[in-house]
Amino acid sequence: MNRDGDRQPVTGPLRIYVDATPLGVELDVSHMIGKLLVQLAADFEEDPDGVGYILTSIAEAERVACGPDSHATHERDDLVERLLESIGGGAVPVHGPQVLRLAERLRVLGMPKGVPHQREGGEAA
Repeated sequence: MNRDGDRQPVTGPLRIYVDATPLGVELDVSHMIGKLLVQLAADFEEDPDGVGYILTSIAEAERVACGPDSHATHERDDLVERLLESIGGGAVPVHGPQVLRLAERLRVLGMPKGVPHQREGGEAA
């Protein structure tokens, strides 16, 4: 498998890229987010008042939300969940051998990194 193939253990129906970071890994699900945004745009084109109202309601609830148990927070979360469901949901399906490729990529990149030996004076070897 080539280097980009290593980065992309999940090729579809929604692509997932996995990259190492200093603290662990980063899952890139921008392919899914792009598809959701395209659907949201199509829904808005079809019903600008309805979709606009939902988006405005989410923004208003976010503005007045004060803590995880406030009424506005629950209202915002419910609106976001319903909107997300209407445009395709937030789950990324991973099938067949892609499951194992994803697991392996996460395992390899998630392995603890060794700390370089220290020289006298605190410099890394």
